[in-house]
Amino acid sequence: MTKVLLIHPPAVRPCEPPPGLARLAGALAGSGIAFDLVDANLEGLRWLCGLTPEAVDTWTRRAAGRASRSLDQLAAPGTYRSPGRYRQAVSALNRVLDMNGSGRGIHAGLTDYRDDTLSPARSSDLVKAFSAPENNLFFPYFKIRLEKALAENPAPVVGISMNFLSQALCTFAIIGFLKRLVPEVCIVLGGGLVTSWLRQPEWRTPFEGIVDHLVAGPGEEPFLEILGREPTGEPALPDYSRIASLPYLSPGLVLPYSASTGCYWRRCAFCPEKAEGNHYRPIPTPRAASQLNALTEAYHPGLLHLTDNALSPALLKALAENPPGAPWYGFVRITPHLADPDFCIALKKSGCVMLQLGLESGSQKVLDAFGKGIKLETAWKTLWALKTAGIATYVYLLFGTPWEKPEDAMETLDLTVRHSGEITFLNLAVFNLPAHSPESDTLETHSFYQGDLSLYRDFSHPNGWGRLDVRRFLDKTFKRHPAIAAIVRNDPPVFTSSHAPFFVID
Repeated sequence: MTKVLLIHPPAVRPCEPPPGLARLAGALAGSGIAFDLVDANLEGLRWLCGLTPEAVDTWTRRAAGRASRSLDQLAAPGTYRSPGRYRQAVSALNRVLDMNGSGRGIHAGLTDYRDDTLSPARSSDLVKAFSAPENNLFFPYFKIRLEKALAENPAPVVGISMNFLSQALCTFAIIGFLKRLVPEVCIVLGGGLVTSWLRQPEWRTPFEGIVDHLVAGPGEEPFLEILGREPTGEPALPDYSRIASLPYLSPGLVLPYSASTGCYWRRCAFCPEKAEGNHYRPIPTPRAASQLNALTEAYHPGLLHLTDNALSPALLKALAENPPGAPWYGFVRITPHLADPDFCIALKKSGCVMLQLGLESGSQKVLDAFGKGIKLETAWKTLWALKTAGIATYVYLLFGTPWEKPEDAMETLDLTVRHSGEITFLNLAVFNLPAHSPESDTLETHSFYQGDLSLYRDFSHPNGWGRLDVRRFLDKTFKRHPAIAAIVRNDPPVFTSSHAPFFVID
């Protein structure tokens, strides 16, 4: 009999299996503990896409009529050779999802779940979602699915991984239903969002009687301890056996893998890893390389997603010397070794199709104040070396940091234009101030989100470069430059970096 049930709740990108639960599954399997795993995010979103909304316009009727075909298209490689067809499929699915909840004040999407009457940043609203699970848009799906799962395999312990605000309302609705169905069930709640909550100063749980255990950070060892088992001490191979064959919305299996938790740099100002006390914990490089090869051999993925905050130079070197056997992509820091054309060619030969680069700014003054440890000269050499090697780049820029002035933003514009030929994709973000970062004490702050679980604060910008000014600059100036507009149009809507590799794989 299954003793543990693991659940991945809606709503996040349904394009790959959940890595956190796969790591938990590996730890359970390694300790001989029976378990089952439900990807309620994928199943729930596909279920909702299959419903026919009360069509109020031609667009909705057409979107509903092509929903099944749109799902199939996102799993077909040919769709990614036709950006127009891809955008049409994504738009149709998002329209169906949104219209299925619009009459109830609920806005669902392929990466989102919002309720006009409930805020995921307010604990009292999460308690309301727990108390009335039938009000959740996914309730008809998870009622039947979880009743069946528990009838077939009674599970006194249920583990749920909640990483994003978009999952919070659905998570607590699922917990509310489970507590009704099996009052004695033990709920263990972890994931990135929970970690951020627990690491806030003076945290006091508002979920007594709802969640039995809240877990911060990597959950494998705490989960085993809750089950009364001694952790092995060795990082287990993630177990995707129960979910690898599910119909995720990608052309082939995307297998996520993390060789570390935390960030090896941890020197950036306003760093959440540093503020939350998340230590850098790498898997030894030879073991990580061995695990990647084992996963590739076991599951034959079409793409490996390396989910580390930043892939270490040692791991990159190991990948270049010992290719994992499948195309791969991940996030890296801009460092001198990536400015070496020969090293980039070796990465390309190892299967690297795209690297995500947190450049943040085209102003050296801003980068130095931020503590990024990046030299612009190295950044542009890196972009050139990657372009020459045939590796796509997904560059992240951040505007509105406390040190930035309008002239710094213009420097970022000028340098981006100058090197636009070496940038494949762009992510343009407006700075959010972490609520309890040490640096926030130097700023005049005020509420950003209304809610006791809010992780961010608004602030009065020291240079008068406020959020509205930044957004106006991005919309009216930055994105309108022809060289940049062409790059922005490359970005896959909704799925962004998760689907970007499929547009550049040879």
